[in-house]
Amino acid sequence: MPHILAAGDLFVTPSLFIDAVKARTSAAADVSFGELTLPWPIEPFGPVGSVDEASGDVPSLIEAMAGAEIVVTQMAPFTAEVFESAPGLRLISICRGGPVNVDLEAATRAGVIVTYAPGRNAVAAAEFAVGLMLTAMRRIVIADSELKNGAWRGDYYSYENAGSELDGATVGLIGYGAIGRIVARVLNAFGSNVLTYDPYADAETVKDDGVELVELSELLRRSSVVSLHARLTPETHHLLNAENLSLLPRGTVLVNSARGGLLDYAPLPALLASGQLGALALDVYDIEPPPADWPLFDAPNVVLSPHLAGATKQTAERAANIVADDIALYLRGERPRYVANPAVWNVLSAGSRS
Repeated sequence: MPHILAAGDLFVTPSLFIDAVKARTSAAADVSFGELTLPWPIEPFGPVGSVDEASGDVPSLIEAMAGAEIVVTQMAPFTAEVFESAPGLRLISICRGGPVNVDLEAATRAGVIVTYAPGRNAVAAAEFAVGLMLTAMRRIVIADSELKNGAWRGDYYSYENAGSELDGATVGLIGYGAIGRIVARVLNAFGSNVLTYDPYADAETVKDDGVELVELSELLRRSSVVSLHARLTPETHHLLNAENLSLLPRGTVLVNSARGGLLDYAPLPALLASGQLGALALDVYDIEPPPADWPLFDAPNVVLSPHLAGATKQTAERAANIVADDIALYLRGERPRYVANPAVWNVLSAGSRS
């Protein structure tokens, strides 16, 4: 009887995983379940051992995994030590866009299949990004705070202080994956002119979506709103820096709801103070949470939220369902859809046929 550990957290809970697996496989009656609840998001994720963006600790995970053939999780830290301590482990299903909290080389050496859940938060993140654009462009949060503190800012209706519209605006999207494409669709409905920079995007797909594919420098020069939607890799770290931020037209609105490392935060206070940046909206940071003396707390025209772009009930449910589908395929002896280390599946499936 396969044993599955549902190592959930306070967002994608163990019960969501268990219910999703039970709903998707006739073999569920012959599967036993264990549960582990990790402290995220009450405690921020971070590095754990050799992996990033993880929650919990290695000893607790190893203890909870006793006898498990399958583990389904969002944040559990799968380090080399974990794989060395779990010889019966065969499948890890990570309900995130990528298995960043897994030492993939160690998993492959151990013969453990690793799956993930692309697109699980695409709708939520895209809607949130557009919400940040509107909030920054129209001072919604700032005006709310001022009014609650007794200030009726009628001067925001003066021409020089008035906000701007998405209709007719040129909006540059850096990254054109699942999230970027949804943002573009929403912006097209608003009447925006949408540009994108993504060296991996298919030019015909972008054109068919009514979006113009351009180089990064051209996007920055032409856009009145810029929103980040790229994955964080060594190549995209500080993709926006002091040098290319200087290309932005005066008064540009900059939005980052993707990853803090995409953006160099050091030049932002001066760009805001000078008016080069008209407004800044952030959901992600170079340090999470930012320290108390972080200079952007006191900078003008800044909207901040605590890494909430993916925080919808639908995201949690979708994440559990995507990985449950792959677990059901595995239990039937079929190849899961989203395998991060396909060489392991190829070896296992060849062995089962021989």
